[in-house]
Amino acid sequence: MERQLAKLALGLRERGHHVTVIAHECELPASAGVSFHRVRGPSRPFLLGYPWFLVFGSLAVRRWRRGVVQATGAIVLGRVDVIAVHYCHQVGVVTPSRATRLFRAHVRAMGLLSRVGERVCFYLNRRARFLCVSEGVADEIREHYPQLAGQVVTIHNGVDTDTFAPGRHVEQARAMRERAGIADGRLVAAFVGSEWQRKGLAAAIEALASAPGWDLVVAGAGDQAHYQQLADSLGVGASVHWLGVVREVQTVYAMADVFVLPSSYETFSLVTFEAAASGLAIIACPVNGVRELIQDGQNGYLIGQDSGEIARHLCQLAGDPALRARLGAGAREAALEFSWERMISKHEQLYETVLERGA
Repeated sequence: MERQLAKLALGLRERGHHVTVIAHECELPASAGVSFHRVRGPSRPFLLGYPWFLVFGSLAVRRWRRGVVQATGAIVLGRVDVIAVHYCHQVGVVTPSRATRLFRAHVRAMGLLSRVGERVCFYLNRRARFLCVSEGVADEIREHYPQLAGQVVTIHNGVDTDTFAPGRHVEQARAMRERAGIADGRLVAAFVGSEWQRKGLAAAIEALASAPGWDLVVAGAGDQAHYQQLADSLGVGASVHWLGVVREVQTVYAMADVFVLPSSYETFSLVTFEAAASGLAIIACPVNGVRELIQDGQNGYLIGQDSGEIARHLCQLAGDPALRARLGAGAREAALEFSWERMISKHEQLYETVLERGA
């Protein structure tokens, strides 16, 4: 999310708009010409940082507000013009990454605070425009806040279609493949993300048992020991490669032949859009964002969290390089409709509408 916001701020500034950021911290370069006002205080733990920002962030907005004011989520009690909704907290999708009782209790408390804060902020700003990152999230807002339905709009997140592009990062991908110990001739499926239970990593690993010739690379953080044990029990332990958190994730897509994400829930799934822009055939569940990108059989496959279904598609793609290429090209073409430039232009149009309405 931070990368999307940074690109939006820089893009608006490059188009001649004055941009002010009010936040705990800002990593934009000083040369960007973006004004920054720091909200001092704790950002963690969430149970302290969130109410702190609600109060002091709201005071900062009241002091520094100019023109159109956009909040990222339910973080401001005072009046704003646009609330960017990256996640509807009333949906309540919570998958704790640790199994301890204390941590799970902490996650439940975070969820409760988020839901209450969201309802309060949305009520106080019920005349704002609610800008959702996918049609799926927009539908969730309309369902849980029917009184706001007329204020809901969708502007999809943008994708860096230059960085994520076929044929780039070839040498880096070759080096990463060698470090991972993947033999020549092996096909590679990529899985990118954390929260592995929700994102269906188990189904992806189980699919390997019925899809000989494929290796799976996993980029992200999670309970590696648990999933390695699963892979070993299925006889595919040597076919799963753990990359950890990868900063230059474009290299992961460059080393892969297919992208797999059998996730049960997403708000937008930026990694799927990045993989598509990289020219990979997509095998993913029709979650928010994905179903707005992938047409089943045209530029990828829409699946359930079913290892057998994933294996069937992997075997089909293994035996048909032309099909892999066609689906990958279709995925790339679809992803081009979600460029950063288009995202910035749509925000600009929305702000003009807000100003006209307030005039």
